[in-house]
Amino acid sequence: MLHAALTAAAAGDAVSLYAGFRAHSAVEGDGEFAYISEDRWAALSTMFTRVEGVQMLILLACAAVFITWFHRVRQRAGMLAPGGFRRGPGWAIGGWFVPVACLWLPYRIANEAWTVGLRGAKGPFWPLNLWWASFVGSILLGRYASVGFRRAEDLGPFLDAVTVGMVADALSIVAAGAAMFFAARLTRMLDDEGTPPVRR
Repeated sequence: MLHAALTAAAAGDAVSLYAGFRAHSAVEGDGEFAYISEDRWAALSTMFTRVEGVQMLILLACAAVFITWFHRVRQRAGMLAPGGFRRGPGWAIGGWFVPVACLWLPYRIANEAWTVGLRGAKGPFWPLNLWWASFVGSILLGRYASVGFRRAEDLGPFLDAVTVGMVADALSIVAAGAAMFFAARLTRMLDDEGTPPVRR
């Protein structure tokens, strides 16, 4: 279920990325003489509005599935190591909705759960760090692109916003793939309760 939701989110990002390429290819001319017809401009604006709406619906569905999994993992890790967390299991849900703090609270909980999964062994943290860095980067750039897109009144700012949005989409695809790997690895580590930790 989680992997299906993340795959759907990545697919939505891929569609948005394609729309970005379409926008750039629709521009005629070069440099200061670049232009686009009014019909194409209207069509692109409509396309981006629709793609953004679909992305938002997919994101909300994916977030619901992921946060549900995240809470269950926190509960599971809490049973294995009750003293391994600074915050209660409710923060595995609530931490995502605290303004600004949502940029690091879930990461701290994930970090503590990952540490519990390692059971004191020296293991790699790059799956967690790759997921969170690409996720936060995509969110911040996506917000910036969305604001730029809505404020754009001519071609230059519009294309700048599209370019930033394409970078955000690419990062979001990376984040979805990294989240799949992170989730599978963490779930497996927590499920292997009876086995000795793997030292790498």
